[in-house]
Amino acid sequence: MRILLVHPNYHSGGAEIAGNWPPAWAAYLAGALRSAGYDDVQFVDAMTNNLTEADLRARIRDIAPDVIGVTSITPSIYAAEEVLKIASQEVPGALRMLGGVHATFMFKQVLSEAPWVDVIVRGEGEEILVALMDAVRDRRWPADARRIKGLAFREGDEIVATQAAPTVKNLDGIDPDWTILEWGKYIYVPLGVKVAIPNMARGCPFTCSFCSQWKFWRDYRVRDPKKVVDEIERLVNDHGVGFFILADEEPTINKKKFVEFCQELIDRGLPDRIKWGINTRVTDIYRDRDLLKFYRRAGLVHVSLGTEAAAQLKLDQFNKETTVAENKEAIRLLREADIFTEAQFIVGLDNETAETLEETFQMAWDWQPDLANWSMYTPWPFTPLYQELADKVEVFDFSKYNFVTPIMKPEALTRGELLDGVMKNYRRFYMRKALFHYPWRGTGFRRRYLLGCLKAFLKAGVGRTFYDLGKVGYWGPQTRNSVNFDFDKTRTIAPAQMADWEASADKARRHKERQEALRAQGKERALERNEAKAKACGGSTEQMAEFRLPEAENV
Repeated sequence: MRILLVHPNYHSGGAEIAGNWPPAWAAYLAGALRSAGYDDVQFVDAMTNNLTEADLRARIRDIAPDVIGVTSITPSIYAAEEVLKIASQEVPGALRMLGGVHATFMFKQVLSEAPWVDVIVRGEGEEILVALMDAVRDRRWPADARRIKGLAFREGDEIVATQAAPTVKNLDGIDPDWTILEWGKYIYVPLGVKVAIPNMARGCPFTCSFCSQWKFWRDYRVRDPKKVVDEIERLVNDHGVGFFILADEEPTINKKKFVEFCQELIDRGLPDRIKWGINTRVTDIYRDRDLLKFYRRAGLVHVSLGTEAAAQLKLDQFNKETTVAENKEAIRLLREADIFTEAQFIVGLDNETAETLEETFQMAWDWQPDLANWSMYTPWPFTPLYQELADKVEVFDFSKYNFVTPIMKPEALTRGELLDGVMKNYRRFYMRKALFHYPWRGTGFRRRYLLGCLKAFLKAGVGRTFYDLGKVGYWGPQTRNSVNFDFDKTRTIAPAQMADWEASADKARRHKERQEALRAQGKERALERNEAKAKACGGSTEQMAEFRLPEAENV
């Protein structure tokens, strides 16, 4: 059985300006398939190779797969659906499957708008995919479709979702097949070396209201640090990788495991051969202040911090559980440890103004991170914050949900003015850094890395790919009133998905009502117990009334 995995061709001018990122999902799924005995697994990276529709048609036709699988985050969902539509035309007998975070939560939307999708893999893919392939191989598909956990599909007019599959418990049993990737094409621009995105842990115990990852991975699990370093060592030896970023939402949550990971890298002499970066929380940096130089010795050179917003009000709204003071202190601690810092700011909520944009710039300059990013708030349609803001969401063109397009329109700004304000922050920050900081701060690796980051920004700026500026027609402040974000206004929420949301909202409302009723019932019973105790001591209801009132208020 021939299995083809395809990474859809989608570009937005966001994180990709730093280089071509290897689609790690393909390596992890291919590894699971090979471990289960499926040896004929092929991969097409349409994004990195920028394949046209005609090119992709030819590749699919030539490979002639029995099964074709695509993944998708929210902004690439239409590109992923199009891959499977092409497959339905070129290899109509192949099983067409779709996975990823968007399809997991929005399966009713996807199956409504793309009926050519045969099946959706919901959640963590390795074990579900193998179970599905076993059914296909044994000719039990689609007869056994309802018995396989973690799927969604259509049966006539009905959209069926089977029971959720358990998360992968034995992460140490995962053995990704990195050979499936074209390594010469995945280059990290700041250092000019090959880049990888291995995975040490899955899940996150925090519930930031704008994030979907904690919902997708569910429980938090960590691999054996030695197993992870084994994998990184193979990436260095077999594929010449010189930089990696841990894919984890927050690899420092488990301090003990992270320290073991760093020590293992040091013991094997890997920091001399490879550098790396992470995304993590401000609170963990604050917690590990005495270990930061040790982390740097292990090769950690870049930390991206989710500082999120300058105004504490916004931090509270995002449920970040951090303070502005902690953000500034974390950046100072990292700078002292010679670790490059990247501060991430979220802008573009409904209460954004020219003044709050200016505030984030002044905050960034005061904190002095090495890099700063202003990302447009993107209301993932399956997160708690989206439900709170749903009545203010006007754009349902998910291809624009990419952190660079203003999905939300602030009350005090047009979308063009918001984009212009963000670009103003970028221009000032990096112009000052280029003139007064990057060429003169430090020597050797530090200077080379910072100038490499500046090179990445300049390359994307000249090519008009940064923030999709070329596509929207932004050329400076004079064009802020003429930019065109080209939203597809025909895109709407499918009735099946809307009904699902309404049912979920109703369920949450009824759950809240039950909780409130139980609390009220508990207070009432506590009052009754206090009355009973008072009478047992020879008192009466009348005698205790004046004392029971304040007691009841504190129950």
